Amino acid sequence: MLDLVIGARRKDPGGFEVGRVLPFMRRRMVGPFIFFDHMGPVDLPPQVPRTTDVRPHPHIGLSTVTYLFDGEIMHRDSTGAQQAIRPGAVNWMTAGSGISHSERFDGPIRQSGGRVHGIQAWVALPEAQEEMEPSFIHHGAEDLPVFGEAGVSARLIAGRAFGLTNPVRNQSPLFYVHAELQAGGRIGIPSEYPERAAYVVGGRVEADGRDYGPGQMLVFAGRSDPVLTALEASTVMLLGGEPLGPRHIWWNFVSSRQDRIEQAKADWQSGRIHLPLNDDQEFIPLPEDPKPAPEPMS
Repeated sequence: MLDLVIGARRKDPGGFEVGRVLPFMRRRMVGPFIFFDHMGPVDLPPQVPRTTDVRPHPHIGLSTVTYLFDGEIMHRDSTGAQQAIRPGAVNWMTAGSGISHSERFDGPIRQSGGRVHGIQAWVALPEAQEEMEPSFIHHGAEDLPVFGEAGVSARLIAGRAFGLTNPVRNQSPLFYVHAELQAGGRIGIPSEYPERAAYVVGGRVEADGRDYGPGQMLVFAGRSDPVLTALEASTVMLLGGEPLGPRHIWWNFVSSRQDRIEQAKADWQSGRIHLPLNDDQEFIPLPEDPKPAPEPMS
């Protein structure tokens, strides 16, 4: 049963707008997903200024998941990872006890410009793994399971769903799917998870007798078997999983404990969270309370 519809709120983290969906006042999380941003689509001009880049910034207690439909972003982090993020690939960064990373337009898009379009999500870590060792994992599009039927093609970005298992390592039961639907195509929402949602990236879909369009997240309650029907060619993200319990969130920090958030603030200010090994000449300073600066994309 459809429980809630969340509309994306437009924000500008620096350089272009994103649609902020989670967290929301009436729904902080869907399963372990605690943050969900729709980035773009935006057509960047040639000679993209460095002010559009996301400078190094910290995280604790979560994994960031960056997934692109168009464009390219260069990821660098304090584990030493450096990876070009491209469409269809998964870049899963686990912050754990503390990590910093940057996202820059250092590839061909810097000189020539081009379209950037994607989703930036955070997945909260279970309490027992909140202080795990930071890590970064990349899987190209060719590594991810794909499935389909008449009018539907889909890729399992992470977790388990539709009888498939994804190679991306995650710490709690979840699913995350990118689905492309032709007009008339139908796809169900995995019923084995207690918290589930569908986000309409583009097009229009029907659910429970009503239609929904871009920028709307449909949150489902109970163990029902909702089905989405595309009224036109549509792109949809399906997500959810087992709930983890309440989480505190401040700027880029997520934790089950408020005192851990305070410690992360002090760690970033004092330099105890190291900067990316190949990008250590600048960083985003800690925002001032009670009005934090705009959040980075992920």
